Amino acid sequence: MTPGLLGPAEIRELAARLGVSPTKKLGQNFVHDPNTVRRIVTAAGLAPDDVALEVGPGLGSLTLALLPVAAHTHAVEIDPTLAAALPETAARHAGPDAARLTVHRADALRVTAADLADPAPTALVANLPYNVAVPVVLHLLAELPTLRHGLVMVQKEVADRLVAGPGSKVYGIPSVKLAWYARARAAGRVPPNVFWPVPNVDSGLVAFTRREPPRPDVPRERVFAV
Repeated sequence: MTPGLLGPAEIRELAARLGVSPTKKLGQNFVHDPNTVRRIVTAAGLAPDDVALEVGPGLGSLTLALLPVAAHTHAVEIDPTLAAALPETAARHAGPDAARLTVHRADALRVTAADLADPAPTALVANLPYNVAVPVVLHLLAELPTLRHGLVMVQKEVADRLVAGPGSKVYGIPSVKLAWYARARAAGRVPPNVFWPVPNVDSGLVAFTRREPPRPDVPRERVFAV
């Protein structure tokens, strides 16, 4: 195991100590493979001045990989037990880099720019809960104009829809809405066996870079209403 990152044994020990069992209700599948979190952070292409925003950090696997790379990391966690434990996990495994972490016990679908203002996030990097992945991405792009780019891990089927172009069989509402905010591309597949519990689907990485709306003269609300 890479020093500072969590492997399968550490994930299970930490979960047992906290009395945490992953729940389908919160879409929790914890990554326990250090190579996967390193791959995600590398693919995210963070600059030294980037401020990372992670949604659903869970037990902290990806968080620990972000802390040495980003200037600061905001972690938004809805589970109160996990949110309370994350600073201690960072302090134990990340050393001085733990000071770069701010944990928000909050629902990502309700966070505002004011909640994440100091410093403002510039990059979304997250293993998103499958059941709210698309609404979370769209909410954050609408709410946080400072987000310049991102890389998210979602269910493979959702990843395909998010990056689909006109004419594709899976092109639809998520494709159109994400394209309003950003250029998106597929950034790889993630197998089920890097998660605990193991999901019955593959995951996909989606990278995006914010751009100006295709029609700045047309209000987004009118387009999305269609």
